Amino acid sequence: MVSFVAMLTDTHCHLYSEAFDEDRDEMMQRAEQAGIGRFFIPAIDSSYTENMYELERNYPGKVHLMMGLHPTSVKPESYEHELALVEKAFSQRDFVAVGEIGIDLYWDTSTLDIQKDAFRRQIQLAKERSLPIVIHCRESFDEIFDVLETERDESLYGIFHCFTGSIEQARRAIGFNMKLGIGGVVTFKNGKIDTFLNKIDLKHIVLETDAPYLSPVPYRGKRNESSYVALVCEKVAEIYGISASEVARITTDNSKEIFGI
Repeated sequence: MVSFVAMLTDTHCHLYSEAFDEDRDEMMQRAEQAGIGRFFIPAIDSSYTENMYELERNYPGKVHLMMGLHPTSVKPESYEHELALVEKAFSQRDFVAVGEIGIDLYWDTSTLDIQKDAFRRQIQLAKERSLPIVIHCRESFDEIFDVLETERDESLYGIFHCFTGSIEQARRAIGFNMKLGIGGVVTFKNGKIDTFLNKIDLKHIVLETDAPYLSPVPYRGKRNESSYVALVCEKVAEIYGISASEVARITTDNSKEIFGI
């Protein structure tokens, strides 16, 4: 991996995951050595909240927390309670975004209606607090866009996390004032987004890992970690035909625009 003059930002990483329990400090050191200085942490559900808070305490000034209910945790018997806990958390402290939220039809299509309800309500929470949203979209572009259309206004903005759609879907997402979160998939031979990404202005791109998931080549299939955002940066630089340092600078500036820090 190259060394970077500009600081890199991992805009989406689950560093509180049990996958890092054995070597979290070492993993963070590797990330900092690779030039990553900012880590943005999405929520899943209340079972992870204390782990998120502990991560923030252990890495002050580097780790920045979101709060929200992940669509795979939207269950008929518990989602109202979980949404109430999200609102309570926002009443007690600040977060940088509402996320990750959205719709996931890969694991469960039977909960579509309540996933849409939870998504819409959390978008409204974000708009009330002038915060960005961070969207999880898996096999659900049409459904996501339908909800965004109903909530479209000048206060709607955020990130389409782990963007894996077509160029048409990319342009539509950008039309909703969303940045595209680009991670390890951009390095996959069958990832497809590498074939059109350079047609999208880099001002619409942020970098991420989704650690511990979706490791870039050459670590595909192994545990992902934040240091690997440098590999994503190098691939994006190759696609755009510019230096990795320039990609690092622009995408970190884009992340500052979204998160306000």
